[in-house]
Amino acid sequence: LIILCILLLTKFVSAQTAAAPAAAVSTDAARSGIEEVYLAKDDGNGKAGEPVASFFTTDIPIYCVVVLSVPKPTTVKMNFVAVSVAGVKPDTKVVSTSYTTKEDQNRVNFTGRPAGQWPAGRYRAEVYVGPTLAVSREFAVQQTPAPIPAAEGINLTRPESKPKLVHRPKT
Repeated sequence: LIILCILLLTKFVSAQTAAAPAAAVSTDAARSGIEEVYLAKDDGNGKAGEPVASFFTTDIPIYCVVVLSVPKPTTVKMNFVAVSVAGVKPDTKVVSTSYTTKEDQNRVNFTGRPAGQWPAGRYRAEVYVGPTLAVSREFAVQQTPAPIPAAEGINLTRPESKPKLVHRPKT
C-alpha cells in the first residue's frame, strides 16, 4: 500500500556548461563519466539546495543531482530504493526514472516526491550511466520532530495596552 502511494515523480534537467566543484566520487563513478552526485533538499525556490546526508519526512521533494564530467548525450537513470522502511519490502524501488542529456548538458536534477510524507527509514540512491551502476549512496529519512507545545498556564501573548486618558483643565 505504501508503494502505491509513495511517489509521483518529476524530473528537472538543466544545462550546465561550466564544471561544478567536484565531490569525492569513486573510481568506478569517474570511469562512468560522473563528476559529482549529491542529494539535496529544496532551496525554497523550487531548486536543489546544498548537499545533505539525511532528510525529514516532510522534506519534499528530495533531489538527486548528477553532474557528468563531459557534456555529451548520455542516459542517466536514478532509483530510490527502500533499504529499511517499515511496511516496505527491502530493496524495493520506490522511485525510478531516467533522462538522456542533450549535447550541451552535463547536469541532471532528479526529484522524488511521495503522495503525502516520506515514510521514515533508510533509503539508497542508485545512479546508472547507461546500463552501469556508477554510484550507490544510502540516506536516512527521519521522523519530523513534533513542535514544542507552549507551557501550560503561561500566557505567551502580550496584553494589549489601553490608552490612558489625561484630563487637562481648560484655560
